[in-house]
Parts: sequence; structure tokens; C-alpha cells
Amino acid sequence: DGTPLWFSRATPGRTHDLTAARAHGIVHACLTRQILVLADRAYQGAGATFHTPYYHHREQPAHYQQFNRDHARLRAPGERAFAQLKSWRLLRRARCSTRRIGTIVQAVHTLLSCNYSG
Repeated sequence: DGTPLWFSRATPGRTHDLTAARAHGIVHACLTRQILVLADRAYQGAGATFHTPYYHHREQPAHYQQFNRDHARLRAPGERAFAQLKSWRLLRRARCSTRRIGTIVQAVHTLLSCNYSG
């Protein structure tokens, strides 16, 4: 349904997605519990349960194209949830310590959840 399950502490912007996921134990937890993860291309090589789209080639087989379409369709609710978080000006122009930003993200998520649930 696109609901974020967890927010990590902030990492420097130069940190690669897969590096951050490994540092927070997400990759290990998903692999040991055999949790299927529909990830973007940044997670290629993360493990067997991480499914990423196929690269686009000129002569891409039809089943690759269909997989990529299905993959994007299933990831869309999660992408929308993060787009809603990013729409908050407070998060785009944060001028506080990076130690506090995780708490602020959780608060914004709570406000969004309350707004949409009733």
C-alpha cells in the first residue's frame, strides 16, 4: 500500500543507497528472512531476494519489458509515499542537525498518516 515501514538515521548525501542499507542491516534482515524486495537499480548485487529492473536495451525481449512494467507498477505506491514526504518544505530546506532529521521525518509521516486515515 506504499506505507513506509522504517526510517533510518540520516546519512551523508554521498552515501550510496546499497551502502546505507547494508550499514543499517536492511539487506541482511531481508536475506535471512527471505523477504522479497522490489528495489531500484542501485540495489543490483544486494542478494537473491532483491529484485531490480532489467537494463533497457534496444532489442530487449518482451518478457523483460513486461517484468519492468510490472516492477514499476508494484513500486509506484512506495515511490508516491516518499514523494509526499519530499513535498514538505521543512524536509527540503532543513537547517537543523542531521541527528534530528530522522525524528522530523517520522513526525511528518505521522501527520500524513493521520491526514489520510481519517
